[in-house]
Amino acid sequence: MKSSRMPSRLTALTLGLGLASGVLGAAVPASAQTATTPSAPAGTSVARYAGSVQEAANNKAFFGAVLKSVAEKRAAQPNARAVTVYYNASQAPSFRSQIASAAAIWNSTQFNVKLQPASSGADFSYREGNDPEGSYAATNGHGDGYVFLDYTQTRQNDSVRVATHETGHVLGLLDDYSGPCSELMSGGGPGPSCTNHYPNATERAKVDQQWATQLAQNSDSRGTWAH
Repeated sequence: MKSSRMPSRLTALTLGLGLASGVLGAAVPASAQTATTPSAPAGTSVARYAGSVQEAANNKAFFGAVLKSVAEKRAAQPNARAVTVYYNASQAPSFRSQIASAAAIWNSTQFNVKLQPASSGADFSYREGNDPEGSYAATNGHGDGYVFLDYTQTRQNDSVRVATHETGHVLGLLDDYSGPCSELMSGGGPGPSCTNHYPNATERAKVDQQWATQLAQNSDSRGTWAH
């Protein structure tokens, strides 16, 4: 995904699934998002899936923003056995089902972190709309983190995979566009025929280990997290 962003979001750090929409499509409800074997938009290059150093840095920045938001809540519950990350999906009503599925998938594979919906005080939010760069996760570096789900991209690709992949960034995973379909964070690299919704064993273990570290740091510092 190209590192440049539209003028309205020049301050946002962005990262995406790796399949930018070549042509903006009409907004469609999530229930209508289906695709058979769509072809790649004209001009799309596999190089778009290669990622970049900046994209990896943006990934880490988003994860850091989530940790910062979670830290205050954790300070009030220092002995909790798992970190709870709260999300608000009210700004992505067309994708309620996909977001719920993404959260359920991650919750079923993790011991040290859990995702839970919240109407207020969320650690990050989901948004929806049209964007020529497709779906992505972003933060402005000041605690405003969100996952953006693009209508065209989720119509051309498996929408639950898109939502679960982008949520993987929230939990600290980086993109690996050269990976196989069985690797969730390969994103759009394997092509639109890939419908795998689940992180593989390596991805699951990495997320659990990262959040286990955060639990330990929280306990050792009596509520103050290192970033």
